[in-house]
Amino acid sequence: MMELALASGVGVLVACGIYLLLRARSFDVILGLTLLSYAVNLLIFSMGRLVVGKPPVLTKGLAATLENHVDPLPQALVLTAIVIAFAMTAVLLVVSIRSRADHNSDHVDSAEPDDDTRPGDRS
Repeated sequence: MMELALASGVGVLVACGIYLLLRARSFDVILGLTLLSYAVNLLIFSMGRLVVGKPPVLTKGLAATLENHVDPLPQALVLTAIVIAFAMTAVLLVVSIRSRADHNSDHVDSAEPDDDTRPGDRS
């Protein structure tokens, strides 16, 4: 049951991330990339087998097998990926804020659509 919940969570995060990546605003793209990085982190974390109550570090008195311990490598990879994703999100935010200041637009390619009528302007 836990595998189904985690797989569904990863699927929802990927779907939302791809939807936001396809939007034309830079904040939506950054948010979509962040959701995709969360999905990848959960996927990597699940590769270490979903087990409750087993230590990831070898302890005295227990045999050093996967029956008694959890694989610590996916946990270390996820921790590293979280740090890298945080740094990349900060860089992307700075670049998008600078792009908005330079071009007066939040659009990804710095060009607003050629739409003459906007939803609030009905003159």
